[in-house]
Amino acid sequence: MNGPKASLLLVDDERRNLVALRELLAGEDRDLLLAASGEDALRAALQRDFAVVLLDVRMPGMDGFETARLLRSRERSRFTPIIFLTAAADELESVFRGYEVGAVDYLVKPLVPEVLRSKVAVFVELYCKSAALASEIAERRRAEERLRESEERLRALAARLQSMREEERADISREIHDELGQVLTGLKMDVTWLAARLAEPALAGKAEAMSGLVESSIRAVRRIATGLRPEVLDDMGLVAGIDWQAKEFQKRTGIRCRVDLPAESTAFGADQSLATFRIFQEILTNVARHAKATRLEVELSVADGRLVLAVSDNGIGIPAERANGRRSLGLLGMQERALRLGGEVSFVGAPGKGTRVTLALPQGAGAAA
Repeated sequence: MNGPKASLLLVDDERRNLVALRELLAGEDRDLLLAASGEDALRAALQRDFAVVLLDVRMPGMDGFETARLLRSRERSRFTPIIFLTAAADELESVFRGYEVGAVDYLVKPLVPEVLRSKVAVFVELYCKSAALASEIAERRRAEERLRESEERLRALAARLQSMREEERADISREIHDELGQVLTGLKMDVTWLAARLAEPALAGKAEAMSGLVESSIRAVRRIATGLRPEVLDDMGLVAGIDWQAKEFQKRTGIRCRVDLPAESTAFGADQSLATFRIFQEILTNVARHAKATRLEVELSVADGRLVLAVSDNGIGIPAERANGRRSLGLLGMQERALRLGGEVSFVGAPGKGTRVTLALPQGAGAAA
């Protein structure tokens, strides 16, 4: 027998009746428990769940009606099906009383074996199916919980890796700016000094050319260091960082940017500022690559305790399947950054009407970015 077994409670004060019921209802898919009184039945109902209770009406002491009423009053047995058994075929009033206290059926002795078996089989099958369904639901819940735990661990790992990458970027940026920048600056000074002392025009021209190469290298070093970790974000804050990045984007792409920013004094957390800035950079990258836009509107605001960054373009519009899909690592990256800080990123676009990306973060968010 596969699957759960159904328990049946047989209640009768006559021993021979209990034995007869046991013989009629025995089967591999069920366990039969015998009770000689209402008190015994109540004690049994405290210990296990039953697929059905077959309850004799006329018993000394606590009769079947009182037993059924008490079974119905308990949480565990409130919905257990009860079938009354009685020899009093002419007591129509007792039948109504039985239904009033929660009986689902009423059988008159002497019982017809086929009728009894068929009625009990219905409740046994229902119980087994309900138990199997409950087991499946519980297993699915456990699987969902394991999946949630796995997602949380992966998200925590991603957050840690992101934090480590940002720290490494900052370290590399400082080293490039401080070490390589200083070396190149010193080299330029030396080349300039040398060029001023060369009498031969050819050598002086060569020195000037070398000075120009060094100057180009210095600018490249500054650009690389800024790309890794913009100093303006650390030194002047998010508002200045967004403004600077928008101007750099306009200069590089030719896409006009209109920026609406709060006062420079508006304070944001370091993690929140970094996440917002990186999401803004990713938005600009997507606009440059895919939007075919000529105009961009950027708005940074604080309302109801939430930081809101909204970026709108007049490009071709993001397709709904891409906005709601999970194949774009860039979009997923933005959503994950926001989610780690308790925020969200939404994408709204229409063909030929551009795209609007909105980031909303709790203003006091402080998780790792």
